[in-house]
Amino acid sequence: MPARQPKTLQRPTGAFIGASWAALFVGAATYLFGLWNAAMALNEKGYYFTLLMYGLFSAVSLQKSVRDRLEGIPVTGIYFGLCWFSLGLSVALLGIGLWNATLSASEKGFYAMGFLMSLFAAVAVQKNVRDVALLAGAADDNGDTVGS
Repeated sequence: MPARQPKTLQRPTGAFIGASWAALFVGAATYLFGLWNAAMALNEKGYYFTLLMYGLFSAVSLQKSVRDRLEGIPVTGIYFGLCWFSLGLSVALLGIGLWNATLSASEKGFYAMGFLMSLFAAVAVQKNVRDVALLAGAADDNGDTVGS
């Protein structure tokens, strides 16, 4: 098996960085706005809020673990498996909660899309933050500035 060639890291474009942050903000804000205005008990609101936070954390943690492994940074199998399990569990729990909720189909879709959009955007934001930080570190090592 041939050795893996190191990849050249390119800085994400400003448009991609902005779109990622905008998607994260819009997805999470609309989900939370809907939750704030929902006619449900406070414990139900807490359940859906906790699922959003758990989902965001598990998505970012999984993305970081995948990236660490690709870069040769050790990640234990148990942690990697827990990341996958946590992400799947958060999506499954949202699905179960929405399936059993007394909400209209459009409201259920609203929450599902806000949740999934937030998870995807959190992964993109974390990737961008890591890429920019790595490039800044490489630039510092070389005495250059990022983008030159």
